[in-house]
Amino acid sequence: MAPSLDEGNNSLFNFVVKDGYGVKGMVDLGLTKVPKPYIQPEQERIDKQNARTCPLQPIDLSKLNGPEHDRVAEEISRAASTLGFFQVVNHGMPIELLGKLKDTAHSFFGQAPEKKAVYRKGASPSPLVKYGTSFVPDKEEALEWKDYISMTYTNDVEALQQWPEECKEVSLEYLKTSVEMVRKLLEVLMENIGVKPDNAKIDALTGFKLVNMNYYPTCPDPNLTVGVGRHSDMGALTVLLQDGIGGLYVKVEEEIEDVGKKGEWMEIPPVDGALVINVGDALQIISNGTYKSAEHRVRTTSTKSRVSIPVFTMPNPTEKIGPLSELVKRDGARFREVVFQDYMNNFFSNAHDGKKSLQFAQANN
Repeated sequence: MAPSLDEGNNSLFNFVVKDGYGVKGMVDLGLTKVPKPYIQPEQERIDKQNARTCPLQPIDLSKLNGPEHDRVAEEISRAASTLGFFQVVNHGMPIELLGKLKDTAHSFFGQAPEKKAVYRKGASPSPLVKYGTSFVPDKEEALEWKDYISMTYTNDVEALQQWPEECKEVSLEYLKTSVEMVRKLLEVLMENIGVKPDNAKIDALTGFKLVNMNYYPTCPDPNLTVGVGRHSDMGALTVLLQDGIGGLYVKVEEEIEDVGKKGEWMEIPPVDGALVINVGDALQIISNGTYKSAEHRVRTTSTKSRVSIPVFTMPNPTEKIGPLSELVKRDGARFREVVFQDYMNNFFSNAHDGKKSLQFAQANN
């Protein structure tokens, strides 16, 4: 039974989280104001009016295969070692696939609540599929204005057997094409720091893969909420498909000439046909701090529901990660070796605060 939006927090929480109706189910009740559990502390709200747009132009990946290889490789390495975010075009992903992904995401989340709730935590028929809302809703002071479906990849057969029928084929094609691109980018990034990019090193960084579909319903007051709160990504590289609405913001960690000032939040604008690439914590650790895993967050919108579709590439939980030996010999170790599962546990216990988790992995700990 749907709760009244004036009822206590427990009724609304159970409806959205435990019963699996999600934020979309709450919005469909016809709310005209933001319920209290979703109102963010003032310091976490996103000031769209005073935020600048990131001036970096998308990088043409097709030129990696020609005479401009060195220039393009330098662009990729510079972006990864400063902002930690960049966009790519001519990436080998069919434009038709990107359009189909966005359409499929809207279709999946537009289903009846009971169709989606089948996959909620504790009820999903597959350990590879999880439908949920917010990040760790049981621990968060203010909930995120987001629903998502997360699909873990083990192999093609299990993906096609266990991922949701409505989105499995298009999601699998997207993930596999993204992983090919990630491998090329990691080769470039390793060569830039003087490390031979052999398959074993890349496999160690990307052994665990998953694709999410995120859905951000319209919000009556975006100034009070966030779609996703500030966080970094745990893994190596993330590939993200945005729709045309926008709302992705990244924090400038250090002053970058002609880009942004330290501490500034800037929007990564949607570019038709482009994919967003960002560095994760694992790559910052294995690069001994050369590449930067930046905090980022997502703003909500009042005009139209938004979707985004990230592919996460991460080490397997049992993998040990630490600065590559070539870099330690040259510069000393800035991070210590940790089992990635321990890193993930620390990350989740800190409510996806990558800065605290990176401190956990620093060499002096």
